Amino acid sequence: MLNQVILVGRLTTDPQAETTDNGKKFSHITLAVPRSFKNSDGIYETDFIRCTLFSAIAANTSDYCKKGDIVGIKGRLQVSSYNDEKGNTKYSTDVIAEKVTFLTSKASELNDEEEEE
Repeated sequence: MLNQVILVGRLTTDPQAETTDNGKKFSHITLAVPRSFKNSDGIYETDFIRCTLFSAIAANTSDYCKKGDIVGIKGRLQVSSYNDEKGNTKYSTDVIAEKVTFLTSKASELNDEEEEE
């Protein structure tokens, strides 16, 4: 059996690493991933996919990435459930990152900054 997800997309916000009560680092990020086909109106739609990062992956992503950066994520799907205030069971699907690859290069960022000046 296999539960594996590979995504490449842009960060929708600056990643912020947080720490749990027991000292474990984590971060929630959202990746904007455009679909590879156009809808009936001729527009490429985008999926916004929530990902959870832990430990060094969370810390490094927070330290080295910012909103708009392109990252690759390899991970797995995890489905969680909870009860809302009315007692209804709700489900949440997250990607739990096992590896994050930073795809926005520092060279391209430096070139962008020079062009703005």
